[in-house]
Amino acid sequence: MAFQSWFVALGWVAVALGLVSTLAQHRRAATLGVEGISLATWFTFLLLGSFWISYGLKEHSWIIVMGSLIVWPWQFAVVIRLQPWLQWRIPLRCALFIAASCVVPTVLGGWSVGVFGAGVAMVINRMPQLTKLVRQRDATGVSAGAWTLSVLGSCLWILYYVEFRLVAALVATCAAAVTNVMIALLASWRHRQSRDATVRDEVFSSAAANFAT
Repeated sequence: MAFQSWFVALGWVAVALGLVSTLAQHRRAATLGVEGISLATWFTFLLLGSFWISYGLKEHSWIIVMGSLIVWPWQFAVVIRLQPWLQWRIPLRCALFIAASCVVPTVLGGWSVGVFGAGVAMVINRMPQLTKLVRQRDATGVSAGAWTLSVLGSCLWILYYVEFRLVAALVATCAAAVTNVMIALLASWRHRQSRDATVRDEVFSSAAANFAT
């Protein structure tokens, strides 16, 4: 029992990291703007949160429930900054996507099937953000630190699910963790590129000014 309590503690640490990660992304969006942040990704986060809360209640796990419930207000705040009412088709498609990937499989095949579907949804959900980072050199608004914390949090969730033998949730989280790693690395690279470009511009401007004088 004492050994298992360590994994319970890790689960609560994962909840805390999820909150810190979301707060970091919210702060970046509030201070630097929402350019580079995907509405599809963050609106789907909200919908997936409701699914995981339901799953946590089914498993009688307040850790799983709080993992989504505690970050909901900050995810909602990010979504509001993205003005979803101006792009209403995106939230509609997200709702249909979650219904098809999570809700319907759960109704037809049970919670395990629904959680596997959630894993697929979690991976697909991160693709718009990943695609934006691939296509756009500017990663303003995307917090590399927040996504790095998400990677660490995913690792702790994996340990928690292993201990409590929640296989479907384990597989879903492993899949999401892979995409979290890709986004964190790419965001870090883009920010480094932006800093290097800024330094080069400053050096060039300084050299040009010195030459002019």
